[in-house]
Amino acid sequence: MTRNEILKELGGNSQPWDVLVIGGGATGLGAAVEAASRGYRTLLVERADFAKETSSRSTKLVHGGVRYLEQMNVTLVLDALRERGHMLRNAPHLVHDLSFVVPAYSYASLPYYGMGLKLYEQLSGKLSFGRSEMLSRKTTLEKLPGVKSEGLRGGILYHDGQFDDSRYAVALLRTLEDLGGAAINYVEATGLIERGGKVAGIRARDKEGGADFEIQAKAVVNATGVHVEQILGFDSSPHRPLVAVSQGTHFVLPRSFLPGNTALMIPKTADGRVLFAIPWHGALLVGTTDVPVESKSPEPRALPEEKAFLCEHIGRYMDHAPRPEEILSVFSGLRPLVRKGDAKTSKLSRDHTILVSPTGLVTVTGGKWTTYRRMGQDTIDRAAEVAGFRKSSSRTLELKLHGWTPEPTTSMSAWECGYGSDLPALKALAGEDASLDALLHPRLPFRLREVVWAARHEMARTVEDVLARRTRALLLDARAAMEAAPTVAGLLARELGRSDEWKAKDLANFLATAKGYLYTE
Repeated sequence: MTRNEILKELGGNSQPWDVLVIGGGATGLGAAVEAASRGYRTLLVERADFAKETSSRSTKLVHGGVRYLEQMNVTLVLDALRERGHMLRNAPHLVHDLSFVVPAYSYASLPYYGMGLKLYEQLSGKLSFGRSEMLSRKTTLEKLPGVKSEGLRGGILYHDGQFDDSRYAVALLRTLEDLGGAAINYVEATGLIERGGKVAGIRARDKEGGADFEIQAKAVVNATGVHVEQILGFDSSPHRPLVAVSQGTHFVLPRSFLPGNTALMIPKTADGRVLFAIPWHGALLVGTTDVPVESKSPEPRALPEEKAFLCEHIGRYMDHAPRPEEILSVFSGLRPLVRKGDAKTSKLSRDHTILVSPTGLVTVTGGKWTTYRRMGQDTIDRAAEVAGFRKSSSRTLELKLHGWTPEPTTSMSAWECGYGSDLPALKALAGEDASLDALLHPRLPFRLREVVWAARHEMARTVEDVLARRTRALLLDARAAMEAAPTVAGLLARELGRSDEWKAKDLANFLATAKGYLYTE
């Protein structure tokens, strides 16, 4: 269904949905796909854009979580490694193997980290991405050209997964549609409908047109990430504080800082976190930090101490700290961590929690991208119990996502691979209009055809939707994204039938947001 068709159905106050999911990030999309795959009539509403916040701002890893082994959380690592393997099988166009090297600057660290990473490999069993191995100093420098050589003793190579988070979210959106479910962005839940002490749906508002709706549902799932307590506040049942919010910030640098195709992993920084430097879409992604914050802004900004931390560690492990003009983009995301007393956020694990209120509202929070499918399965199991649905087993473990293809061919660029089986139709747009084959910007790998595709097939509604999430321009090079924005605004206005006034306003909104991605001291 198109957005207008969904709005028409919502406005018509149709028969109750079986499952209504609030929140269009990884958790909400995973739950909605799970529900629709079981045959439940499913609707997802998102107050902004799909993957607008946390789910588009990750470190782009599909991994078990090496640091959780040190915390002895073997169950979480096992679950995540299993899910990692199935993500690769179900979406090989979006997930791929990536080699990592841990540089060792003392002889004692070689066997210590070598044994830990061998265990990590063995825990993945038949779903292993590859063997870990000890490297000589020479081979480490060959694998990581640009890494600090002074004092280097050798390294340990291991394998994990990489993906593009917001493109994976789009694939989940399209999969939900393929399964007969519906999802709509820019529709905000403004309250809960209760009858006889039980949640029976939500009140919602279309943020584009201003219309208000009452949406009936047999089961309502609150999957709003760091905002779950806002939705719980609509519930008549009391609830305890559920989420501790942590902020993680990344720098995007030119690939010249760490040429080659191997990622760098620092197993223990000053604050006890793992730090990664990862090749991604022709650039180098470095992060992340872990700072507890009170604010839950949809556009969090890097704190001075986070910038200083990243600059210091880049200078410590690479040839030099980045100069301001070398930092292409700075982005921050918020993690919803399940509270455990006064524990520091860096010590909190990424286990998920499901809470069922006395009213029947099902809330899910915590977790991580890699375990999104398992979170969705557990959530819909509980929602089905609450609603009294017939018993139905999960079908998502082997469910191929929209766009699935066998291993991508070498003729595809890394960016094109992400469209999978949709790529021929995407390329065909240039047959309608040859100008759409032009690059969006000389410093970016995207073409004008991607803008049109995003508007027609991926529910992109704004310049930000296109440049931040349907493409990754804003994260890869904020200045280039700002320079490309007028062209995107023009194409979107044409595709969506928008006025010149809308075009000017949306462009101004994007430019104001994009300034926050520029590095400032």
